[in-house]
Amino acid sequence: MTNTAGKYCFTHRTGEDIFLFSLRNSAGTEITITNYGAIISSFKIQMDDGTNNDIVLGFDNIEDYLADDYLNKYPFFGAAIGRYANRIKNAAFEIDGKKYPLTSNSRNNQLHGGHEGFDKKVWQWVAQGETPHHWLELKYTSPDGEEGYPGKLAVTIRFELTNDNELSYAYTASCDKATAVNLTHHGYFNLNRGSGTIEDHEVKIYASSVLEQDEGLVATGQLTPVKNTGYDFTEFTAVGNGSIPAEDFDKSFVLDPRKDCLVAEARSLRSGLRLQVYSTEPVVHFYTGKWIPVIKGKNGNTYGPLSGLCLETQKHPNAVNIPGFANTVLRSGETYSHKTTYKIII
Repeated sequence: MTNTAGKYCFTHRTGEDIFLFSLRNSAGTEITITNYGAIISSFKIQMDDGTNNDIVLGFDNIEDYLADDYLNKYPFFGAAIGRYANRIKNAAFEIDGKKYPLTSNSRNNQLHGGHEGFDKKVWQWVAQGETPHHWLELKYTSPDGEEGYPGKLAVTIRFELTNDNELSYAYTASCDKATAVNLTHHGYFNLNRGSGTIEDHEVKIYASSVLEQDEGLVATGQLTPVKNTGYDFTEFTAVGNGSIPAEDFDKSFVLDPRKDCLVAEARSLRSGLRLQVYSTEPVVHFYTGKWIPVIKGKNGNTYGPLSGLCLETQKHPNAVNIPGFANTVLRSGETYSHKTTYKIII
């Protein structure tokens, strides 16, 4: 990999070099991103008292993302997810009458792209710049047949940090054969310096319904209204103060159309930070980290269940198997695109 902008970390078992890149704006916000898994390893907000509030879960050392004790109970901290976000029923789908069996890694289903999805790949550095804002581009080319998916898929992700504390990631992808694609990014947010649980965080999701799930947490194709249920986040609601236990949120919310593309928000009264999520995608998956392992994280914090929350923007999980859901089949000559922005308000 030819690159002069990143800090060398180590050489991966594939022989590829792993780097850490930094984006910094005029407000003092700094983002670090590694080309291993396209992971956002830190998101540091400069607070009014001059201290840094790192609002995403992760590790001080990039090597720790490959440690056995982390991978054995793997929560996908801050990583790119592909080829397909969330779960695909029975680890298989059909395109044009042909069935494609996939690798299964969640009961009999496939989760987040299989045993070695985009989260464990070494992405190639493309370019980095400062105009109009600080940005970084990485790419990964998934070969035909990887984890069972047909066709070669070329993916680029562009990260951009504005001076208004907006961090965006934008995916583009193309293929040489019809394939299933549904990309997301798996950041865990804790607005209290990554310390303690997110039970006191208040969340708002601009969605009137959630996707019904079977016993394996796979979307069935049915929608359930959130009104008068514990999944109603149409107004700011504390994660830990509802009728549903805080650790049980692992649900896909179908978003109501909005011109401004604001899909979800989270805020902490303790830190005073507010996170707004904007996206071009029709679904946000809300997860409160039930299966985060007890493990030492950054800045002396110890993580466990409820240490962070995810607001993963994507198309409907299992949509490739459900007629009437959003189209997740990409064909040769077409371009996949998806943009999500995290805006921090102090």
